[in-house]
Amino acid sequence: MATDNAGKVREYSLLLKDLPFILATPDKKGVRVAINESDATLEGNAALKARTYAQSSNLLTLADDSGLEVDALAGEPGPRSARYAGEGASDRERVEFLLQKLSAVPWEKRGARFRCVIAIATPEGKIELCHGECEGIIAYEPKGENGFGYDPIFYLPQLGKTMAELPLEQKNKISHRGKAAQKAQQILHRLSGGQN
Repeated sequence: MATDNAGKVREYSLLLKDLPFILATPDKKGVRVAINESDATLEGNAALKARTYAQSSNLLTLADDSGLEVDALAGEPGPRSARYAGEGASDRERVEFLLQKLSAVPWEKRGARFRCVIAIATPEGKIELCHGECEGIIAYEPKGENGFGYDPIFYLPQLGKTMAELPLEQKNKISHRGKAAQKAQQILHRLSGGQN
């Protein structure tokens, strides 16, 4: 897995637990690669990470790029979600920065979606992409202790809760990452030769 983000590692460990693979992070494999996620799309960044780590590790590699798209901000922060409040900003600082930008935006115009693109790359350079999306509304204030990133302000009207108020198992069933991972499971199962 081309990430050392503890939140993503925890989610993917559950999402992919039934596959005949051992998930390893770059840190655990001693792979050190500097990647500039400069592509303007989630697809481009996910593919870049997957291809680079697959070639560096000589292992089948899964990478994702996820982003929050806010309607009132013309789709921002999108692929720059992790860097939206500046390099090195904490989750809390990113949430506060986004809420400040939306301070004058009424509830009915606070629609948003989380998007996730998973890229699976072989060491030979073959890449397959999987997409997932989850619609919601940006809440006025953070709620919940679960999840990471923008989860505390991503309100799900059908559940009456933010993403951060959901148990991880429930989040994984409806989230953008969960939906993309369901598709990725099928590809990984095929690549494993269909073993159980």
